[in-house]
Amino acid sequence: MAENSPKPRFNPSSTTFWGFAIAAILGVLLGEGVFTFNYAKGTSYFSDDPTSCANCHVMRDQYQAWQHSSHARVATCNTCHTPHDIVGKYFVKGLNGFNHSRAFTLGNFPDPIRITEFNARVAQANCVECHSEVVSMIAGHGDDERRCTDCHGSIGHPTDD
Repeated sequence: MAENSPKPRFNPSSTTFWGFAIAAILGVLLGEGVFTFNYAKGTSYFSDDPTSCANCHVMRDQYQAWQHSSHARVATCNTCHTPHDIVGKYFVKGLNGFNHSRAFTLGNFPDPIRITEFNARVAQANCVECHSEVVSMIAGHGDDERRCTDCHGSIGHPTDD
């Protein structure tokens, strides 16, 4: 090739080519992420509004049952299902948001939806915290082996058991 001849326009070994390719891939991924976050009403999950929990059709039964429960007047979804400290609350919301996004995207979740062991422990801690005065006065309610939902399973949501 002569010294003055033009360089080929398409050169997959050039850093410019790879820089453009990486930027294009990242742009597509970012665009898909923003679209998905917006489509899924992602900002609603930063609030304490219980309607955000019903954005997904698999939670509608739980949301409607909660609306008719005694807890609807005093608690939101986050009151029972996230820790009460700010760091724990947003850690659990973020972890659950990631897990829910993955499960619903891949379609691998139980129907009817079930609480995980981790989230059941969070809810149990919140039951005990909110009802500690009453629970401490009732014989047999200090047993760490039993969960509040063993006897009070349909307080906030329907059960199929």
